[in-house]
Amino acid sequence: MIRKGTAADLDAAERIYHEILDREAATVSYTNWVKGLYPTRADAEGALKAGTFYVLEAEGQVVAVVNLNHIQPPEYASLDWSIPGEGDQVLVIHTLCVSPAASGKGYAQQLVAFAEQLGREQGCTVIRLDTYEGNRPATALYTKLGYRVVGVAPFYFQNVIQENLRCFEKALH
Repeated sequence: MIRKGTAADLDAAERIYHEILDREAATVSYTNWVKGLYPTRADAEGALKAGTFYVLEAEGQVVAVVNLNHIQPPEYASLDWSIPGEGDQVLVIHTLCVSPAASGKGYAQQLVAFAEQLGREQGCTVIRLDTYEGNRPATALYTKLGYRVVGVAPFYFQNVIQENLRCFEKALH
């Protein structure tokens, strides 16, 4: 079940962020995120306060979280988007995270489908998102779900992390 997150879900969000970052520290990093910098509980709290924090419950617990809003990073302005959209016409997927223990069960795909439906309900014309250029699993997922790669752009994330992000778009009909 996917629903709006509550304050009671913040511990789960923080746990999922730590699980991902700990797994990456022990294996391979697909996100380029930095523990203690991004994503953090404060990021989830900000989304909660904005009313854009969503959780997916399965297996008796929160196993995935996402922030869905209309905030496009400033770097998006440098890209050649093929689907027009500004402000509230654009739904942006931020920080879609699935607990590593729950990966491979289609939860990310469910959250993306939810985002698309939410975007349609809000009258959006397009969904946009970005992911670290080395995030092969995310690139494969979004491509499989019909998202078009617009390009790769340099981002200076949180004014600390220099990275190249692959940016995607998909029209909402």
